[in-house]
Amino acid sequence: MADWEMRPASVADVEAVAELRAVVLRADLERLGRYDEQRVRQRLRNAFAPAHTWVIEVGGAFAGCVSLRPAEDAHWLEHFYLAPHLQGSGIGTAVLRRLLEQCDRDDTLVRLNVLQGSPARRLYERHGFTLETEDPVDVFMVREPALAVRDK
Repeated sequence: MADWEMRPASVADVEAVAELRAVVLRADLERLGRYDEQRVRQRLRNAFAPAHTWVIEVGGAFAGCVSLRPAEDAHWLEHFYLAPHLQGSGIGTAVLRRLLEQCDRDDTLVRLNVLQGSPARRLYERHGFTLETEDPVDVFMVREPALAVRDK
């Protein structure tokens, strides 16, 4: 696995994140008949919250991002994108593990949604996420905090 770091996102990161989102989601959105060249980027711009987002860097270069947005009853794991050439390298697993360990220590439920048929669903299932509900486009998943970490 390549050396990676996470740093807090800034407003200046929005375009790099929007472009990565378009690249990463394109195949799944096209398969679902939902890909729109402008909309895929604009939805990210409209929802981008640097205060709850981290940029993933590999070798000091932009490689991805992830958000963990607090909500009333849980944190929402959102905008988790990793450059295609780094997918499958273990970085996504390591980033997810780090975030979930913090949520476990804080006794926080985590929610997310993933597109139907996305290979990312397997990553989330391996980390304890279970199906909450689904529709023709999205799969909504939830993960309870791990007891072993909370009791330490």
